[in-house]
Amino acid sequence: MGFRTLDGVDVAGKRVLVRVDFNAPLADGEVTDDTRLAAALPTIRRLRAGGAKTILISHFDRPKGRRVPSMSLAPVVAPLAKLLGAPVAFAEDCVGETARSAAAALRPGDVLLLENLRFHAGEEADDPAFAKELAQNGDLYVDDAFSAAHRAHASNDALAHLLPAYAGEAMRRELAALDAALGSPKRPVLGIVGGSKVSTKLDLLHNLILKLDQLAIGGGMANTFLFAQGWEVGASYCEKELAETARGVMAFAAARHCELLLPIDIVVAERPTPGAAARLRELGELDDHERILDAGPKTVERLCKAMDEAATLIWNGPLGVFEAPPFDKGTVAAARHAASLAKAGKLVAVAGGGDTVAALHAAGVAGDFSFVSTAGGAFLEWMEGKTLPGVEALER
Repeated sequence: MGFRTLDGVDVAGKRVLVRVDFNAPLADGEVTDDTRLAAALPTIRRLRAGGAKTILISHFDRPKGRRVPSMSLAPVVAPLAKLLGAPVAFAEDCVGETARSAAAALRPGDVLLLENLRFHAGEEADDPAFAKELAQNGDLYVDDAFSAAHRAHASNDALAHLLPAYAGEAMRRELAALDAALGSPKRPVLGIVGGSKVSTKLDLLHNLILKLDQLAIGGGMANTFLFAQGWEVGASYCEKELAETARGVMAFAAARHCELLLPIDIVVAERPTPGAAARLRELGELDDHERILDAGPKTVERLCKAMDEAATLIWNGPLGVFEAPPFDKGTVAAARHAASLAKAGKLVAVAGGGDTVAALHAAGVAGDFSFVSTAGGAFLEWMEGKTLPGVEALER
């Protein structure tokens, strides 16, 4: 791979600064979802087994350079120690004498978590001076926070240029999965892009068209493309002012030999509320007061057939208003079909983005996909073909 890993690196007795993402949800001062904590365990365990002194650094929320007690990382310590099965020390600052003393007290195999990086304005400013203060507590640097890799911040950009820098195990797995999806994928490659707005995904669509063999468009985005083709969309969400842009995307896809798969039948209702009466319609059949809220069964069947013929699938965005059943049927059916193919080893299926992850969990199949990224913005920017500072810093 094109980035440095810990393979073959002697960490015994070394202070290893590990950038993690512990921006976990809290309620009444307690972590309510430890997914991000658990994601860091393989790296922490590997470092402990190698005799490293592991020093974890992370942001939490948006204190904007001020010390905000409710945004302290202290509540993370107990659940992390429980998951790890070992003590985790905590320092009430990430730089200065407090951090230096805590780091100096570590023995090989110990783990220390430093306080919220964003309590210092230098973090988000990618300030070299702040990065140098962080670097004083480490001999090596490991980035295990792909979810923050799209931000050029001191802890994942400037710091990575001051110490020998490596990808952690979670970062390695994420980058390997993304490379398998778009970098050097098995072909044919099918993409699914959903969500509401074309305007926010133009860069994404253009980059994917350059890399995919087929691209299925769903959700509210599809309404704009249908309108651009001359179909009536009733009261559906639709960026009608982008009709010409949509036609340009279709022409670009045709020129690049990327087949666009748009809905061929639709599910409509008057309002996107749970339990609303859903009606199946052919294109152009809906009444003025009806809204397109999901892909129809023929559309889903065609999409599943495309999955059968594909070797790789990359998915971002639901096909309909999945939060309001029965308008989740299209997304659930497609997700379950993709998961069954992935589980059988017939399809490399990679998905990411907040709504996508929620939809796959709702369908009960997130664990059966080849890889599901929880990185959000970083995943989207990577799909758009943008350079991620936190990844670039780890390149060989």
